[in-house]
Amino acid sequence: MGRLRSEEWYAGDDRNAYLHRAWMRRGVPSSAFSGRPQIAIANTASDLTPCNSHLNEVADAVQRGVYEAGGIPLNLPVVSLGETQVRPTAMLWRNMAAMAMEEMFRANPIDGLVLLGGCDKTIPALLMATASIDLPAVVISGGPMLNGTFRGQALGCGTDVWRLSEEVRAGTLSSELFLRSESSMIRSRGHCNTMGTASSMSIMAEALGMTIAGLAGTPAADSRLLEGAHESGRLAVELVQQGRTISQVITRASFHNAIVTLAAIGGSTNAVVHLLAIAGRLGIDVRLEDFDRIGTGVPLLVNLQPAGRYLMEDLFRAGGPLAVLAQIPDLLDPTAITVTGGTLVDAVDGHPVWDADVITPREQPLQEDAGIAVLRGNLAPHGAIVKPAAASPELLVHRGPAVVFDSVEDLHARIDDPALSVTPDSVLVLRGCGPKGYPACPKWRTCRCHGRCSRWAFVTW
Repeated sequence: MGRLRSEEWYAGDDRNAYLHRAWMRRGVPSSAFSGRPQIAIANTASDLTPCNSHLNEVADAVQRGVYEAGGIPLNLPVVSLGETQVRPTAMLWRNMAAMAMEEMFRANPIDGLVLLGGCDKTIPALLMATASIDLPAVVISGGPMLNGTFRGQALGCGTDVWRLSEEVRAGTLSSELFLRSESSMIRSRGHCNTMGTASSMSIMAEALGMTIAGLAGTPAADSRLLEGAHESGRLAVELVQQGRTISQVITRASFHNAIVTLAAIGGSTNAVVHLLAIAGRLGIDVRLEDFDRIGTGVPLLVNLQPAGRYLMEDLFRAGGPLAVLAQIPDLLDPTAITVTGGTLVDAVDGHPVWDADVITPREQPLQEDAGIAVLRGNLAPHGAIVKPAAASPELLVHRGPAVVFDSVEDLHARIDDPALSVTPDSVLVLRGCGPKGYPACPKWRTCRCHGRCSRWAFVTW
């Protein structure tokens, strides 16, 4: 281990070193400042981000692991974005959160990072920030909530809320029963239990090599999450000692594996915009077309809502994401490493499937070709994406009239109008509620800001 970054603050007997140590002293022994790695726990816990509200307990487990390995743990609360509460969408603030996190990481005496995220935008923002400063880091996802149950059936918080609300609108479910389902749907700590953005990005972090093996997808209420957090704290100290930074872990090969994984799990299309943004921060040339090219021919193996039947707790019980990847090792790039120093291919080896209804055999996939499809045309000249895994087969080739809404307000004003000219063959188009497209930053392919300027928001959403 060479000179620690934190020694720029603490080493020596000059006035500045004196001040830095003195303000941090407060019961801390002198040995804390003499060559021991300072590990910041970038903690997105917040009562207003319900998915992440338990992360202080996870941070406590990380602290114990850091101490055990000889480091000094430092809890660092950072911007927390909760998709369920923030209006109009937390996506508006992802780049702001990443920039704020980056500046805190850069400005403080930090040698390594443990990144605690969960809700949709928190893991992407943490990875973007860390990529820009290039410190040793490891990710811990707060994990999905336990399965909800209602009327004797499993209830998925990211999918069934829409189904139940439509049943109320259709008159087939009473408002009383609908409200009764509320506490049944969210029955534990953790993020959404469907294969939405939060679950997808948790698994993307593991596919990129940024977690200890098998941690992604561990339910938030499972004690093994705290065990993994303790181990991650130890690993963070080792990463600093070995000098292994995020840019040494996440390479173009890592993105290849993430794209394959995204297809195999039927992951969220939002993962595409987040992976592109992380790649931009690292200066790695990953393009929209790569998702189409690499994902083509990857089978859908995970039977989870919204593309299937089960929920994240079931995926963990069935063997977890590594059991999925263990069926398709030949599709992975064998050169991509993880934070442990070994390869992802080695990490997936020997992980069995315990429930073939949840993780289907490669020979009998839910869908033969599940990769993200990239589309172009007059409605989307700069590209659009479709997840075939979640689309009805008849919609993959479709001709019908377009019913266009020019804003969210226009949608709300007209969608329930009995006079609306709409049929089962109509395609509903919502426009005017996103960025203007790539021309907003004409140098977006070659710009050296790697996503830190405000214009980048237009090309990473």
